[in-house]
Amino acid sequence: MRLGRVASPDGVAFVSIEGEGGGGAGGSAVAKEIAEHPFGTPTFTGRTWPLADVRLLAPILASKVICVGKNYAAHAAEMGGPAPETPVIFMKPSTAIVGPNAPIILPPSSSQVDYEGELAVVIGRPCKDVPAARAKDVILGYTVANDVTARDQQRQDGQWTRAKGYDTFCPLGPWIETDLDPADLEIVTELDGEVRQRSRTSLLLHDIPALVEWVSAVMTLLPGDVILTGTPEGVGPMVHGQQVSVTVSGLGTLTNPVAAKR
Repeated sequence: MRLGRVASPDGVAFVSIEGEGGGGAGGSAVAKEIAEHPFGTPTFTGRTWPLADVRLLAPILASKVICVGKNYAAHAAEMGGPAPETPVIFMKPSTAIVGPNAPIILPPSSSQVDYEGELAVVIGRPCKDVPAARAKDVILGYTVANDVTARDQQRQDGQWTRAKGYDTFCPLGPWIETDLDPADLEIVTELDGEVRQRSRTSLLLHDIPALVEWVSAVMTLLPGDVILTGTPEGVGPMVHGQQVSVTVSGLGTLTNPVAAKR
């Protein structure tokens, strides 16, 4: 099932997205309104819209976004250090989340803001101390993420909260895919149509079950919480007027324009 969140003429709603196409002209996909929330077994209101007639929002509003640093060996190398033996985690505030086609706003205090395409895990139920073997039981599904980073501030601060935490620095979307094997998916990031990152989730140093175990040993995870699994090599800067797209095979493409703060 593809789960999303849309703005329709009738307001904001969680939906199941069915049919072909991503909402563009000629697509036959429709959005079926879900009553209340998408966790557990969704119930439907009976109201539907052509996907082309609604606006896709971030598919979930998380209480927290937990991110994993240096989870691809080649990215750790390009950042100038060894790959960590255990997962390195940090957090983005929920206010950093934006949806497809929403602009990434460049803060005037930074001279280098980078894209980081990633696969994201969405948690489906409250959980704590989850063994890796049971990780599937607590996962709602998967979506595409861009862990936008003010790279100069990351270097300057020595810790990553400011560099990773600006509003709009966590694009998510276009939807959550609940029926997906995340073990070997291709991740491609394009800047103005030029491929800048290309890798596969099979190269993750710490796979998704291991990450769920590691993170849930530290903190309780709530429905809708998001784990960003790490970015491959090829990160680089974006500037005003550009467009960045992250594609994960089997999932779809998340596209956002880049704009200077007015």
